[in-house]
Amino acid sequence: MMKKAILQLETLACPTCMQKIEGAIKSVAGVDKDSVKVLFNASKAKANFDTSLTNIEEITNAVRAIGYDVLKASEK
Repeated sequence: MMKKAILQLETLACPTCMQKIEGAIKSVAGVDKDSVKVLFNASKAKANFDTSLTNIEEITNAVRAIGYDVLKASEK
């Protein structure tokens, strides 16, 4: 089953941060790579993921692992 993860990130300082976060989320098995979007002005990341392969905690951990804070994570 596919769900959408919405992560509220710390304020993003640079476009490079967006690319790093996007890459980290795309590296999680089960994430639909084409669905990954990082919204610079809103400091949010969105991605669709397959609940049989991953979960919101793994996606959150992937972002935290590269040094960015996730303030809030929700799924739809």
